[in-house]
Amino acid sequence: MVVGKMTKSELRKLYLAKRQSLSAEERAVVSRKVADNFFADFDLNAFRFLHCFISIEKLNEIDTRPIFEKVWREFPAIQTVVPRVNHETGDLESLTYARETELSAGKWQISEPSHDELVEPHEIDVVLVPLLCFDRQGHRVGYGKGFYDRFLTQCRTDCLKIGLSSFEPVDKIDDAHAGDIRLDFSVTPDNLYPAVEKLKTD
Repeated sequence: MVVGKMTKSELRKLYLAKRQSLSAEERAVVSRKVADNFFADFDLNAFRFLHCFISIEKLNEIDTRPIFEKVWREFPAIQTVVPRVNHETGDLESLTYARETELSAGKWQISEPSHDELVEPHEIDVVLVPLLCFDRQGHRVGYGKGFYDRFLTQCRTDCLKIGLSSFEPVDKIDDAHAGDIRLDFSVTPDNLYPAVEKLKTD
């Protein structure tokens, strides 16, 4: 389904419901295809620090465990890091994460490492960004808190910002604005989408 011009709040409601409607089997297939496409489309040997979210099961997010498992198995030189919201500052922090890392439930019952070993944003080479939907210009719709927009402004300008999406892009997010940090690429179960402007400049 391709959606025309809609606002972020309209798209958020639509795609939350759309994603929740996926069965466990459908989610597993989507997650595996997205992981396969990510590894097929990007050279991970160029990365030292890879930031990726731990899936929120109750929201039926893409399961990122296949990505973590393959990185740990085949790219041991890469340090994987995961997000944690600092509720005092409102900032997104990056914590080291490995197979043996113990997890605990955070304030919103989101799994987070139990330790406080932080990685600074400028060290990160690639961020795999959660989203509900995106458009071909690289704009994304998340949960509306702005954590990732603030976090990505702290990362290096050459840090790759890659969205992981269960669905194909919408035509246009009608109320996207200059303060939104755009993705460089978005990976879906069937395709890789560079931002339109990136295609023109490469």
